[in-house]
Amino acid sequence: MATGSDAQRAVEAVWRIESARLIAGLARVVRDVGLAEELAQDALVAALERWPESGVPDKPGAWLMATAKRRAIDLWRRNKLLERKQEALGRELEVEQELAALDADAALDDDVGDDLLRLMFTACHPVLSTEARVALTLRLLGGLTTDEIARAFLVPEPTIAQRIVRAKRTLAAARVPFEVPPAPERAVRLASVLQVIYLVFNEGYAATAGDDWMRPALCEEALRLGRILAELAPREPEVHGLVALIEIQASRARARTGPAGEPILLLDQDRGRWDQLLIRRGLAALARAEALGGALGPYALQAAIAACHARARTAAETDWARIAALYDALAQLAPSPVVELNRAVAISMAFGPAAGLELVDRLTAEPALAGYHLLPSVRGDLLAKVGRHDEARTEFERAAALTRNGRERALLLARAAACARGTAAP
Repeated sequence: MATGSDAQRAVEAVWRIESARLIAGLARVVRDVGLAEELAQDALVAALERWPESGVPDKPGAWLMATAKRRAIDLWRRNKLLERKQEALGRELEVEQELAALDADAALDDDVGDDLLRLMFTACHPVLSTEARVALTLRLLGGLTTDEIARAFLVPEPTIAQRIVRAKRTLAAARVPFEVPPAPERAVRLASVLQVIYLVFNEGYAATAGDDWMRPALCEEALRLGRILAELAPREPEVHGLVALIEIQASRARARTGPAGEPILLLDQDRGRWDQLLIRRGLAALARAEALGGALGPYALQAAIAACHARARTAAETDWARIAALYDALAQLAPSPVVELNRAVAISMAFGPAAGLELVDRLTAEPALAGYHLLPSVRGDLLAKVGRHDEARTEFERAAALTRNGRERALLLARAAACARGTAAP
């Protein structure tokens, strides 16, 4: 029998893995993403209550699905569908039959064949604002907390919480169907879907909070969804651009952490540990995006930047001048403070730290970056390179105070300590 703490950890781990699939499977039947999430949360509460006594089941995901199914059936039995009893009885029977057939491991059954992607397109319905679409999808599919989503958007947590609540209410009121839309409408939602997939990947690639530098399950989920989307929209260059970007970035996963789970920065990584299969897949996806013609979009441009790193056998061989030029193009196409910060890093590598520091200094008054820990982190790195160690230490300490990830905090404090000794930051 599991102890209470063991069971709680098991529940949390299972929830991270199974919640999106659980919500998506339920939403397909109950036709209401808000209700589906409530049913899934009910199942989670039941697990927290029962698993400490009964032990963690052999198939915890299936247990959660079975529990949620029972809650759904009970709900339909209690609900008379606004007193329309005859209709309610018919719908009750229909729902019971559908729920009885619902399986957490059900096979793919249509042209997309994936409840998760169906849920993503539903959550990205045009009836919602772009911000609400992305926040809701991250909450439902990524299993991210409102705090994690808020940090991804660089906005206050209450703002994200309100967006999610309003989004679920709006979808329910509009009776948005739980389906992948036809091609004309699908194109309207594609930008939000791409943004969601990339934000989910980023949360897995560099976790905003907790004790782990990475959350591989989220990276794998984003890769899976991206590949399915590429099959669904093979003529969309930006879909292939996104897939290329996340394939190449995912190739570095094994090299991004040391034996104790500590972060290893890009230029310090053992490139022999990069996954060459993922790199080849990423470069092939980038080639498909380029072959479709036209100017590269934001994701394809970022993929081209990642490809520069992937093609360099050593960090010293990286074509930083090309990367800087690609960031110039990205800044023109999709300007943002974060893009400008990354552009400054590329400029510093191509033309010297002083050039990059000048650009970073201009960003210190940018409101959107006020709580963004990578701004003082980058500034600290550049200050250390030009020999201003005291200022660099202050910046690294500030970055450490802003980050919510324990591994990253330790790295930043180590860099601050190195600056305090007047040595190069590790």
